[in-house]
Amino acid sequence: MKSGNARNLTSWFNRLRSSLGKSSSKLGEGITNIFVKNRLDQVTIEKIEELLIASDFGPALAADFATNLSGLRPSTNETGELVRQVLAEQIARTLDPLAIPISVDPNNKPHVMLFVGVNGTGKTTTIGKYAKYLVNGGHKVGIIAADTFRAAAVEQLQQWSERSQSRLFTGNPGADPSGLIYDAMKLAKSEALDVLLIDTAGRLNNVTNLMQELAKLSRVVKKIDATAPHNVIQVLDATTGQNAISQVEEFRHIVQVNGLIVTKLDGSASGGVVVALANRFGLPIHAIGIGEGEDDLQAFAANEFARGLIYPELQSNDFI
Repeated sequence: MKSGNARNLTSWFNRLRSSLGKSSSKLGEGITNIFVKNRLDQVTIEKIEELLIASDFGPALAADFATNLSGLRPSTNETGELVRQVLAEQIARTLDPLAIPISVDPNNKPHVMLFVGVNGTGKTTTIGKYAKYLVNGGHKVGIIAADTFRAAAVEQLQQWSERSQSRLFTGNPGADPSGLIYDAMKLAKSEALDVLLIDTAGRLNNVTNLMQELAKLSRVVKKIDATAPHNVIQVLDATTGQNAISQVEEFRHIVQVNGLIVTKLDGSASGGVVVALANRFGLPIHAIGIGEGEDDLQAFAANEFARGLIYPELQSNDFI
């Protein structure tokens, strides 16, 4: 997912900066306030560590980042700015190796992507946006509405399939999603679709029977193509903060999640959880979502995210 030109890039970074406003105000302004009366001593470093924890970096990562500040010896009037600069660089280094867009393998017909997550993460909307992006890129796309118990999910995907001109596979309300997936995958192969996106019902990660049902769906996919699903993408809601960690733990155990998309950054002061996820799991962060518009899902860019998280005053041309 990439912006097509400089104007689109500027517009995206404007929205990213605005969406990270709650997080960057907490961090950037918090650091500035700490140094109004304080030097960079051990007490101040502990205050920065507490600020990072409050911003959902997690205790271990916050301690590591704070420890790295101990060797700084700035002059008094440069302290706050230097600390922000160092933190932004540390965040970018943590995130950069994992800023990996989803790659469609043309040898897979279709390339199957299974989308999972708890209720309310924006999973269905994310699939719709991604379908449009893929179709715009010249791919023949199918979507399986495997959340057969939530009529609103099917209606959402119907709208997105019409907007994106993608093929939608649906079943009867309340039908067995396993059977729908099995039949849809066979049709997708016969129709030579390039990509197949599977929307699954949101489920709480601590409800065992629902998680086992998700594992069953993955096994059904493998009956048609032993190499699939080629991507298992967990969609996370940034507003859940550190709860996202336990969600990924459980979903990885059940369905071998191999990539993440983080949504709702526009409503969250917990942007630091993206860094915590990267540090904890080392999973690719494919994209981030910052709104409901079809262009509000974009490939994850580590440097821009890091600077937007630390510097609330940045303008769009500061990113480019």
